[in-house]
Amino acid sequence: MTGALREAAVVAGVISTVLFVVSQLPMLVKAARTRDLSSYSVGNLVVANAGNVVHTLYVVSLPVGPIWLLHGFYLGTTALMLCWWVLYRESPHEASKPEAEAVPAYQSAAHSP
Repeated sequence: MTGALREAAVVAGVISTVLFVVSQLPMLVKAARTRDLSSYSVGNLVVANAGNVVHTLYVVSLPVGPIWLLHGFYLGTTALMLCWWVLYRESPHEASKPEAEAVPAYQSAAHSP
């Protein structure tokens, strides 16, 4: 690859990495703020994490560059989303529902017909 072509490829890699990171930030902020990951598939999160681990073997064989940053970010965000899914799997709607108020036995017996 010529020098100019290599430079253009690195610039394209930097730009795509920045765009990908920026595109993922709203998802991460919303998940962190709401703790609502009910719309995420645990199967997808598990497979994405497994794929990232395997893909790491390929990425580390490449020269250090934007792909390392992009893969590191993706590896970290998918692992974080899986951890959050496990920690916050009860949806915030279920967690915020008031439990049925317990009526003491003496009150329920006094009001029975």
